[in-house]
Amino acid sequence: MTLDPAKHQEFLKSTERWLFVLLFLMVACFFTWSENVIITRGIKLVGRNGVLFGAIYLYRRVRDYGVPGSMTWDNVFVAAFYGIYLFLGFASFLWTTNVGVSALQWFMTTQSFFFCLYFIKTISMLDQYFPGHRIRLFQLLGNTVYYLVLIFVIGMWVDPDTFIRLTHGGEEARLGGYIMNPNELGMLAGVGVACLIFNYYDAHRPKWTTFQLLILFYCLYATGSRSSLIGALLIIFFHVMQSERQQIKALIIAGMLVVSPVAIWKVVLKDGDTERLEEIMSMTGRLPFWTALIAEGLPREPLLGFGFMRIDYKEYFQSTHTYPGKMTHNTFMQVLMNLGFVGMTVVIYQMVFTMRAIMSATKEKKLMMIGILIPITINSLTEFGIFGESNYGILFYQLIIFSVSFGVREYLTTPEKMNLARRKRTEAGGFLGVAN
Repeated sequence: MTLDPAKHQEFLKSTERWLFVLLFLMVACFFTWSENVIITRGIKLVGRNGVLFGAIYLYRRVRDYGVPGSMTWDNVFVAAFYGIYLFLGFASFLWTTNVGVSALQWFMTTQSFFFCLYFIKTISMLDQYFPGHRIRLFQLLGNTVYYLVLIFVIGMWVDPDTFIRLTHGGEEARLGGYIMNPNELGMLAGVGVACLIFNYYDAHRPKWTTFQLLILFYCLYATGSRSSLIGALLIIFFHVMQSERQQIKALIIAGMLVVSPVAIWKVVLKDGDTERLEEIMSMTGRLPFWTALIAEGLPREPLLGFGFMRIDYKEYFQSTHTYPGKMTHNTFMQVLMNLGFVGMTVVIYQMVFTMRAIMSATKEKKLMMIGILIPITINSLTEFGIFGESNYGILFYQLIIFSVSFGVREYLTTPEKMNLARRKRTEAGGFLGVAN
């Protein structure tokens, strides 16, 4: 039961515009657009809830057009174990030392979870009933990242005080400002690269795509994010290896071998600065911090942790030889401290089932999801990550979860058949002529 997309172009174009606007606003709501706490909270809470209701509205709009919601759950353990993770986080309100912090973080993570549910289900229904349509998740996500990054690139020249963050005693200027952590912004640019590079596979606007990628790489360089640079190089290498044209593959690899040493010397090694090299060896103090967490923090609450997004009884964890930290800068360590070994076990199983589902997906979907996973996984090792405090890395991972969680039901249910029959009798548009 399928329809020719050419006969429904206006509906599909309108739906694509709505999908882009919703995704753009959702990702933008993770940024700190104002130093005023009240405005920031308003954007993050009111704005994101508004986007969630927008996703629900769009889903209902597609259904009202006549598209049956005949989707089934596939790879059920992927979403089920994530649901268990959220349930455990909710249960941790009983023992967390700051219910307000835990509840706020849990609410925002759950809110983005339901946004992704309706967002991906809408796209999945279009895939089922409009085969051949041009709406693609990687293009929606890639364009979203591009336009957000463009704001920062323009902003760094127009208003550097807002968009540039000075670090290391003012010696280093990094793109991001107070609006976004430079490492997180670098990860965002990496996700954009992973998505837009797919346009080359079917020669979709290659010149425009090249321009977009240049902007993303410029942003990546301006953030000075070492991990994001490594992620972007891995993404390119991953896609190059998919090519069957050996000459092009060899040419691109040769180019990477020329560019990579310069990029690593400038961004990662910082021109060979001795102090910065020592900083790299300790991962800017993260290694001793993680050691102290395991040796001193974990034994206090090994089974169920300190509560959702909590790493100590106090607001900050601090050992004798480490800096005070409110988060672990490693998403897996964060889970271990938040929810203990029980939570860590749930997360491991969830990721195993997710990877199994990805590897069994169609080639295009598999390559897209692996490409997105590369930057967000690297970011998870050094920053907030996919199970850390609320950030758009979690949003991207949740999009992946639902991208492998829906299957196609071969037959319509009786209520769905009755609804289609009723629409045939009363309407002149929509799904007229669709066979049961």
